Amino acid sequence: MGESGDLISSLLPLVALFAIFYFLIIRPQQKQAKEHKQMLADLKKSDKIVTNGGLIVEITKVEETFFTVKNVDGSEMKLAKEFVARLAE
Repeated sequence: MGESGDLISSLLPLVALFAIFYFLIIRPQQKQAKEHKQMLADLKKSDKIVTNGGLIVEITKVEETFFTVKNVDGSEMKLAKEFVARLAE
C-alpha cells in the first residue's frame, strides 16, 4: 500500500502541470482556431480582409479553397483561404 501511495504522490505534480498547460495554452489556441475557421466560412463577396502578408484587399469571388480578391489599384489575384488573417475594419 505504501508503494502505490508513493506512485500517486509522484504523479500528482505531473498531472497538475499538464492540466495547467492545457488550460493556459492548448484550449485557447483551439478556441482561436475555431473562431478563425468560422470567420473564413462567413466571408462573402465585397468583404474587406487583411492577409497574413498585411495587404488589405476586397473579395470579388468566393471559391472552394481560394478567394479572388481585388487590390486597391484594381488588380485581381487569387488568395488561398488559409492566408486570410482577419476582417479589415
